[in-house]
Amino acid sequence: MFSSRRTAVTIAAAACLLLPVAQAGVSAATDDPAAAPVTAARGTAVYTVPDTDSRSRTAINSSGAQVLSVTGNTATVEATPEQAERLRADGFVLQAQQDVVSALQKLNLDREAGPGTTAFPPNDQGYHDFAEVNQVLDKAVADHGDIAAKSSVGKSFEGRDIPILKISGNVAADEAEPEVLFSCNQHAREHLTTEMCLRIINRFTDGYATDPAIKEVVDSREIWIVPVSNPDGSIYDVASGRYQGWRKNRQGSGTDTNRNWGYKWGCCGGSSGNPTSDTYRGTAPFSAPEPSALARFVDSRVVGGAQQIKAHIDFHTFSELVLWPYGYTYNDVAEGMTRAEYDRFARIGTEMARTNGYTPQQSSDLYVTDGSVNDWMWGKHKILSFTFEMYPSSGGIDGFYPPDEVIERETQRNDAAVDILLREAGA
Repeated sequence: MFSSRRTAVTIAAAACLLLPVAQAGVSAATDDPAAAPVTAARGTAVYTVPDTDSRSRTAINSSGAQVLSVTGNTATVEATPEQAERLRADGFVLQAQQDVVSALQKLNLDREAGPGTTAFPPNDQGYHDFAEVNQVLDKAVADHGDIAAKSSVGKSFEGRDIPILKISGNVAADEAEPEVLFSCNQHAREHLTTEMCLRIINRFTDGYATDPAIKEVVDSREIWIVPVSNPDGSIYDVASGRYQGWRKNRQGSGTDTNRNWGYKWGCCGGSSGNPTSDTYRGTAPFSAPEPSALARFVDSRVVGGAQQIKAHIDFHTFSELVLWPYGYTYNDVAEGMTRAEYDRFARIGTEMARTNGYTPQQSSDLYVTDGSVNDWMWGKHKILSFTFEMYPSSGGIDGFYPPDEVIERETQRNDAAVDILLREAGA
C-alpha cells in the first residue's frame, strides 16, 4: 500500500531567475544525522546546457560538475557557481533552473519532512528504509525458506552488513545453473532502485507457488539480489528527516562507488580526483569498502575456473536508459570486447528497452565513465552487465525523489526486461 501526498510536487524546470545560491557547506559524516540540515548539496545549482554531445558532456563532468540527465541534446547539469563560471568560460551556455538547496527545501516541505522523523518523510512512506529492507528479506526467507536465503557480501564503511538474497529452486545447494545478479542503490539518493530490487524479490518468491513461468525460472537459475549496495549513504540521505541530495558513500567526504571499481579506474576523464566532487573515484581502485565487498562476492562465484554469474543489472535513477559497456571509451569495440560481443550487448539492451520504453545505448554515448561496475563486470569476468537508469526521463534534483505513488508502476515496468536477462543468462 502506497501513501498519498497531500501536495503535488512541482519544481519548475524553466525558472526565469535563479534563486540565491545557499552558502551552506558540506556536512561531513555527523555523529547525529538527524541533526543535519539540508547541506549535502554544497550550494550547487541546476542548469540546462543546450547543444551537447557525448564528448562535451564528458567535458562537463570532468570540470567537477555533474550531468543529471539528457533530453535530446540538452543536458541538465548540477554545478557550483565556480564550476558554472568555468564552463561558461569554456564556451558552454548555461541557463539557470534551480538552486539545489532551495529545491530540496521545497521538496521536503511538500513531502512534510522535518525533524523528528528517522527515515523517509511522512508523504513518502511507501519507500523502504534500510531496516525495513532487511525486514523484507527476512520475511522472504521465513515465508519461502526452500527457495530464499539471506547472507551478506561484506561490510560498509560504517560497519553495516550489505545484505544479499539468493533465490533458487534448491537454494541451499550450489548447483550448476546460470546465475544472475541484480544490484541497486549504489548511489545513496536513488531510492527507487531499492524498490526495484524488492519487487524482483517479492515477484520471484511470492509467485513461485502460483506462476508456472516464475517457477520455471527459479528452478533453472540462481538469482542474487543486493537491494542496498551503499547502506551508509542511503541511510544518511533520509535519516535527518529531510532529503539531503547525497550521492556517495560516507567514507570521509564520500566516494562515488560507481567510479571506484577496478577496471580502467581513473583512466579516461570519466571520474574526478577531487574529494568534494560527486564523481570522486577514491584514492585507489576499490578503496571504498562497498564496491570492494561486492567485487569479492562476484570473484567468489568463479567455480572450477568458470564464472557462474552470467548476467547483471545495476539499477540507477534517472533518465530512462538501458546502458551497456564500455563506459571508458567511445569505441564500440575495444580491449576485451569483440564485434560479436558488442552486437550481443546491443541486441539484448534494445530488446529490453522495447519492453520498458527506455532508450538503449552504449554507456559512453551518454558520457565517459571510468571505474564503473559494468566495465568491471565485463572487463574482468565477461558478465553481461547493464545499467538501467529508471524513472523519470528528465528533471533536476527532484528527479532523484519521485513520489511513492509511482513505485509500483515504475518497478513493474521492468518485469519483462528482467525476464529477458534471466533468459539470456542461459543462452
